[in-house]
Amino acid sequence: MRRHKIDWLRLAVHAGSIAPLVVLITNYTTERLSVNPIQDVERITGHTALMLLVVSLACTPANTVFGFKRALSVRRALGLYAFYYAALHFLTFAVLDFGLDTALIQDEIIQKRYQLIGLLALIIMLPMAVTSTKTWQKRLGRRWRLLHRLVYLAALLAVVHFVWLVKSDIGEPLRFGAVVVILLTLRVPAVRRAVSQLRVRAVGAMRNVRARRVSRKPPSGEAVQEV
Repeated sequence: MRRHKIDWLRLAVHAGSIAPLVVLITNYTTERLSVNPIQDVERITGHTALMLLVVSLACTPANTVFGFKRALSVRRALGLYAFYYAALHFLTFAVLDFGLDTALIQDEIIQKRYQLIGLLALIIMLPMAVTSTKTWQKRLGRRWRLLHRLVYLAALLAVVHFVWLVKSDIGEPLRFGAVVVILLTLRVPAVRRAVSQLRVRAVGAMRNVRARRVSRKPPSGEAVQEV
């Protein structure tokens, strides 16, 4: 019988992505959240969505720049989980916080700019989540790549949403923003080629060092003479 190999990377991605939701539901049902549980749910789902979105953005540079091809196999899953958490983040705001009162929701979004920016990020992520399958990729052709490049815009908007939300302590959202900018920079062809060449040279240098070490070792059958 043929044994199926376990894809530990994919398994780790699914487990790590689901874990925050499991912990959140457990804490919510057992009343272990703070005195403002709705705010806790919004904070955790929003933070998890941004984190997963940034990690999904790192998959392509991990392949093209650093040669880690397996990262591409989990890119779609990470992106979808990011969208699910972002959607849950918005639904918590709309349903639990405002009781689906469209008038109140509209006023809140208009009055608070971070709400508007966050909603724009979610709207951008929606068509990317819908068209993430291979069927849509074939159907859209070149337009599929153009559409999915908007993920960087969504990530930048999500960072701005985070910055305007926290107002004073902006250290963490700025770190997220710095990572997004670095990942976006690595997609620039000139930068990508330069980093790839550095990686090839570094790998070659390491191989040369190992080869020299092996050549210096005495043959296994040869006795070492004492001085």
